[in-house]
Amino acid sequence: MNKKVAIVEVAMTCGAESPENYLTQVYSVCREVIEKAGLKRNQVGTVVSASSDVFHGGISCANAYYWDSGAAFLKNGSRQDAESLFAFHYGVMRILSGHYNTALVLGVCKGSENPENDTITHFFTDPFYQRQLGLNETYAAALQMRAYMDAHGVTEEQCAKVAAKNLNNGLSNPYAHRRKKVSVEDVMNSDPVMDPLKEMECAPKSEGMIALLLAEEDTAKKLTSKPVWFKGYGSAMDTFYLGDRDLLNGTLEKAAKAAYKMAGISDPRKDLDVVELCEPYAFQELLWYEGLGLCGRGEGARLLESGYTDFNGPLPVNPSGGVLSMNPYVSRGLYRLAEVVLQIKGAAGERQLDKKVNTGLAHGTHGFAGQCHAVAILGN
Repeated sequence: MNKKVAIVEVAMTCGAESPENYLTQVYSVCREVIEKAGLKRNQVGTVVSASSDVFHGGISCANAYYWDSGAAFLKNGSRQDAESLFAFHYGVMRILSGHYNTALVLGVCKGSENPENDTITHFFTDPFYQRQLGLNETYAAALQMRAYMDAHGVTEEQCAKVAAKNLNNGLSNPYAHRRKKVSVEDVMNSDPVMDPLKEMECAPKSEGMIALLLAEEDTAKKLTSKPVWFKGYGSAMDTFYLGDRDLLNGTLEKAAKAAYKMAGISDPRKDLDVVELCEPYAFQELLWYEGLGLCGRGEGARLLESGYTDFNGPLPVNPSGGVLSMNPYVSRGLYRLAEVVLQIKGAAGERQLDKKVNTGLAHGTHGFAGQCHAVAILGN
């Protein structure tokens, strides 16, 4: 990769319910990110958006509605559904193609107006063989959690510690949806959702409009004194049916290895300064540690309990509070990316880590029990 692409600026909304129309929210973040960079709308080269028709968008042909408010009127652009880190990579590739100097990447999710996530994800299932069973994302996660605990002797208390860590981290994040100081006991005593999952171990349904401005090297250096560079990317998709998959050894390892190779990372525990994971269910953070190569198989809980991934640990994971604090379903991968950008820029406010952040990892996932994973590496 000879050319370089940077993230110049980010803008995002809070995860709590907003009375504003989603078009107003989309317009606000786009205007903010363009003004931060000192550009005019007509100077933006191309627009790539991440949104969902009908299900998580609540409208059909989503981009036909927000295209003008998303600064994309009369511009060449495209839209991506499912995991929003795909949209980021699409924007990077459009710049690397040489056709555009800048790209605006959007994530759109009006969570307060969408049906419950389990209702929506039920319709992800095969209509002939699975839908009659009532299968949904939480159902699949509960099966995965039970298999994980049985295989490695992980306890429910160890999984609850992830929720306590991340929700307490989220107290310092003004964009977090669920901001509440909690203990492991609070998590353990929260309402059962689907055995063995409890309410505080499951991500909420949040709003989330986010915009990131990307630029090629020379343009980025003119627009900001602190460009955050794209270093590497990998993604991988597992098979559709749960019964055909190893739920404890999915495709995250493959996605991470591709991203590490591109970024020149040989030891992620030493080479990374911060990780922002997509953990819709608390125990998955432990499983994702292992897939990312931060520890061996079955060692995720021990890594957590060692304090290695705490806010002040050697490798903080989800200092923003992660998806457990805020879960705009479609755009949550871009939120993870934006948090890494802010940490590298030194602009994360109260959640800024007390150390120099040179390299960070953003992760996104989509589908039942981590069917799809995307990993992006950023650096200064």
